[in-house]
Parts: sequence; structure tokens; C-alpha cells
Amino acid sequence: MLIIDCPFCGPRAESEFAYGGEGGIARPLATETLTDEQWGDYVFMRSNPKGLHHEQWRHASGCGKWFNALRDTLTYRFHGTWKIGAEPPEAFTRRVQPAAPVGETVVEGLAR
Repeated sequence: MLIIDCPFCGPRAESEFAYGGEGGIARPLATETLTDEQWGDYVFMRSNPKGLHHEQWRHASGCGKWFNALRDTLTYRFHGTWKIGAEPPEAFTRRVQPAAPVGETVVEGLAR
């Protein structure tokens, strides 16, 4: 069984959690000025890396709070969890490198 370390409750079984998608996605501020393509990129386009990935999780059957996680998509191993709004652990800043800008779309205030 996979154990996830909730930053609020401590280590718990994977069955208590719900995956919330890629972490660190900021909603554009002036959505009414976006083109359909820019809005579609924000809503639908997410990275799908092989390896370390910044994700959001919710402790659905526990405290109900959302938090950030650094997880390896190949091994499912969690390298760190931290509260939303808090500084990420050193493992996050040391291990995660920005993805290559292949077909990158830039929206003012949002780089994808």
C-alpha cells in the first residue's frame, strides 16, 4: 500500500486521498481578454512528464485539505509534500527542472 504524508495529518493510506492534477497552475487574471486558443491552453494543456511531477492532492477522507506534492510518475514515490502557499521542500527546488519549451504558449501572466 502506498503511504502519503499529509502535511496536516501525517502519513496515511493512499485510499484516503484524491488526486487533483498538476500543481502550480495559476489562473490568468484578465480572462476576458484571452483568445479561445489561450483559454483552451489554460483549461486543457498540462504537462505529462516521465519522472518528477508537481501535483495537487486532497486528503478527502481525512482533514479535507489540499496540498502540494512532488511525485515520481514512474515509481509513484512521493519525494515531498507541503502546504499550499508554503515554501516547497528543498527536494522540489533541487530536483525539478523546467520542461523544454516545446510548443510553449505564453499568455500574459501565465507561461505554459
